[in-house]
Amino acid sequence: MRQTVTTAGDPLPVLPGGAPYDVTVIGAGVVGTAIARELARYPLHTALVEASDDIGNGTSKANTAILHTGFDAVPGSLEARLVREGQRKLSAYAAETGIPVERVGALLVAWDTEQLGALPGLLAKAEANGYHAARILDADEVAEREPLLGPGALGALDVPGESVICPWTTPLAFATQAVRGGVHLHLDCPVRDIRPGAAVHTLATGRGPLRTRFLVNAAGLYADEIDRLLGHDVFTVTPRRGQLIVFDKLARDLVRHILLPVPTAAGKGVLIAPTVFGNVLLGPTAEELDDKTATGSTREGLDLLREKGRRILPRLLDEEVTAVYAGLRAATGQEDYRIQEYPDRRYVAVGGIRSTGLTASMAIADHVIALLARTGLDPGDPTGLEPLTMPGLGEAGRRPCLDAELIARDPAYGTVVCHCERVTAGEIRDALASTLPPRTVAGLARRTRAGNGRCQGFHCGAALRALTEGVQP
Repeated sequence: MRQTVTTAGDPLPVLPGGAPYDVTVIGAGVVGTAIARELARYPLHTALVEASDDIGNGTSKANTAILHTGFDAVPGSLEARLVREGQRKLSAYAAETGIPVERVGALLVAWDTEQLGALPGLLAKAEANGYHAARILDADEVAEREPLLGPGALGALDVPGESVICPWTTPLAFATQAVRGGVHLHLDCPVRDIRPGAAVHTLATGRGPLRTRFLVNAAGLYADEIDRLLGHDVFTVTPRRGQLIVFDKLARDLVRHILLPVPTAAGKGVLIAPTVFGNVLLGPTAEELDDKTATGSTREGLDLLREKGRRILPRLLDEEVTAVYAGLRAATGQEDYRIQEYPDRRYVAVGGIRSTGLTASMAIADHVIALLARTGLDPGDPTGLEPLTMPGLGEAGRRPCLDAELIARDPAYGTVVCHCERVTAGEIRDALASTLPPRTVAGLARRTRAGNGRCQGFHCGAALRALTEGVQP
C-alpha cells in the first residue's frame, strides 16, 4: 500500500473494489499511533482517523513526559502490567529511533511523619510490581542527593529507573512508521456517528463515510462518547486538568532528579522534573472539570503550583518562567485502564488511559492486537517495519548547530533561526519535507522546538512564518 495522509479538502480514499478497511483506529494520540504502527506490521488495510489537524494534538502533547517504571501502579492491575512491559519496549524503541530519553531517577519525598510512614508501603508496592531497585533514603541521604531541596524533608523513596522522554517525538515516530508501512492517516476527520453492521461498520465522519470491518476506539478524552455510539455505557471520561509551569534552562542545574510527592487518590500530586529539552517542569494540578476543551491556565492553578514549588525547591521560584500550559487527562473514576473487547461488534475500546499512557503505549498496542484477534480478526503474519531515525530534539544530544561536519556538508544546519532553542533552517526544512509535515507553526514547534524558548517566538516568529510559507500560527 502506498503512503497516504489526507486532510480537510481531500476526499477519503476508496479502496480497490470498494472494499472496507480491515481495521480503523479512532484517535491519533500516542496510544492510537502506537496501535496503528503495530497494525502496519500486518497485511491489513488500516485507517487512522483523527479529529484535529495533527497527530499527538490532545493529551499527548501536554503531559509531564515521564517514562515510568510502574513502581507505584496497583499491583496485579492491567495498567501495572502494561506500564512495566511498555517501559521496556519504549526504552528500546527510543534507543533505536533517536527519541530523547534521560534516566535521571526519581525521589518520592516525605515532608511529614505520615508521609514518611507511607514509604515502606510504597517500597512494598514497587517490589510487588517487580521493581526491586527502589530503596528508602534517610534525611541526610536526601539532602546529599538534592542539596537545594526545601527544608523539612524527612526521607524519600529512591526510584533510580524513572526517566524523562520527549512527548512529541514519540507519537510522531509511531505515526511515521505507520504511514510508511501503509496505514492511511486521515486528519481533520472527526467521527460523528457510527452505524454498526453485521460485517461492516460505517463511520459518519466530517469528511464523508468510512467503512471498516473492525474498530479500535483510542479517542482519549472522547473515548466514552465513541463507546456510546456503539451502544455501550461502560465508562465516563471526566477531564482532569493539569496545569504546569516551564522554567528557563538556567534552572536546570537546580534539580538532579524527578521530585515526586507521596501520591493521593487525586493523582501523583505536584512534581518538579527536568525535561529532555533542558528546562524544569513544575506541576501538574489535578482539577476535575466538565469541559473537555478547558486547556487554559488559571491564576488559582498557577498560584497553587508556586506555593507547592516554593516548599519543594525554593530557589526554583526565583528563575524565569518560559511558558505555562495545561493538559487534560482522561480520568474515569477507576484506577485501572478501561480496555475491553466486544466480539459481537468486532470492536475494542481503549479508555481511561491516564498519564502513564505514554509509557505503556507500545504494550497497549500489543494488547489491542491480541484482543482484535479474540474478536475475530485474522491479521496474518507480521513483518518488520522500515527502520526510522527521528530528529534529535534532546538537549543532551549533539544538536545540528554544533555539528561541524554536518554544517560543512549542508550550511543550512549552521543557520540558526530560533536562537532560544538553537533550531536551524536545515531542521525546519527537514520537518517540512518529512512524511508527516507540520500544518501549523505549533506543529512545527513540536517537531523542531522552534518558537518554544524563552521569547516564545517573539524574535523568530516572522522568520518561521516566512520559512513555512502557507503554515499558519
